[in-house]
Amino acid sequence: MSTWLIYALLSAVTAALVAIFGKIGLQHLDANTATAIRAVVMAIFLIGVVVVQGKLNMVSEVLADHKALLFIVLSGVAGALSWLFYFMAIKHGTVSQVAPIDKLSVVFAVILAVILFGEKVTLFTGIGIGMISVGALLVALG
Repeated sequence: MSTWLIYALLSAVTAALVAIFGKIGLQHLDANTATAIRAVVMAIFLIGVVVVQGKLNMVSEVLADHKALLFIVLSGVAGALSWLFYFMAIKHGTVSQVAPIDKLSVVFAVILAVILFGEKVTLFTGIGIGMISVGALLVALG
């Protein structure tokens, strides 16, 4: 099995746990405050990973590359907004409604990759993207 596929599957499983744990944790709490606490926990955890891997010295390399840093910051803001909206949706909806709609991010990512990077979409990829779209809507609204 390819390394990327293993990591992608681990990402999918842990993302599913985010939805489940988030739904349980948000029952009587403000979604934005809970998201902020989650972000602090993530930051501490990820700093720990960098320290354990011995890569703390690489922080200066990231900070020195201003273009890369700008896009990392923008990615962080987009991720924060994504999780604010996700936790608000989870608080007011069900996991089976919100999680499939959230996965439409795959569709949006492919469309943006085609527009911004000129990535090619094969017939099979197009069919798959269509199936993801229809499937997400069927699961969420069905």
